[in-house]
Amino acid sequence: MDYATNPSDGVRIGYQVVGSGPPLMLVHGSLLTHVIWRTFGYAKVLRPNRTLILVDMRGHGRSDKPHEVDAYSMSSMVGDLTAVLDAVGVEKVDYWGYSFGARAGLTLTAHAPERVNSLIAGGGSHGSQAGAFDRLFFPGCADVLAERGMDGFITEWNEHRMFPVDDATRAAFAANDTDAMAAYFRASDAEPGLPDDALRGFDLPCLFYVGSEDRERLAAGRAAADLVPGAQFHLIEGFDHSTTPAASEEVLGVVTPFLGRHSPYVSGNT
Repeated sequence: MDYATNPSDGVRIGYQVVGSGPPLMLVHGSLLTHVIWRTFGYAKVLRPNRTLILVDMRGHGRSDKPHEVDAYSMSSMVGDLTAVLDAVGVEKVDYWGYSFGARAGLTLTAHAPERVNSLIAGGGSHGSQAGAFDRLFFPGCADVLAERGMDGFITEWNEHRMFPVDDATRAAFAANDTDAMAAYFRASDAEPGLPDDALRGFDLPCLFYVGSEDRERLAAGRAAADLVPGAQFHLIEGFDHSTTPAASEEVLGVVTPFLGRHSPYVSGNT
């Protein structure tokens, strides 16, 4: 694991670089890590033709895990991502994020558009995050996380899910620092998001996808795609918010052609 340091607060961000070819930054969802891209087979498919920059966001994986709520602002996340790009020596990157990673990518694109060549946002939202985790998981989830730990959180979440928590997701969640995650949840709940005009001003190829059973993000993902000039929107049929990442065959079926068409690094594109 390599590390980049956010110069604004000194938080260290873990990342790995694998593969060869044009750079593609992959950013996971909440409570997960960069390993999820390997677990569900994305890295294996992509790395022969792409240099993958796999990031652990602050509070997650091997990155630093501050316990203060104010450490998890989206401006700090943008600083983290640009610090990683600087450390790798990449000026501009194709970006792919899911959920939290999609939200971070939308914010990065709004605030540092010169660093993003194309954007893929899965299960993401640009709007206010107030109540989002309570809707995605269950009411009072931050309090359960802080008071009962991750085992209590997963037990409660299973009571509210359409499908049981899969083993890979359970293992990734269980590895988290619960105090850091509780702080992150509470910071996200106060996050105002981006104004619609920010997305209307995007001037890059964008693809949005969302599970057809994702009750929290289906309308939000479609609304975001409608705001971005020329953006694509795809449904991943039969999957909800937490199971869509496991639908790698279906997801790659829409993402791979998009990358091939829109990356300026691919022969024949400009």
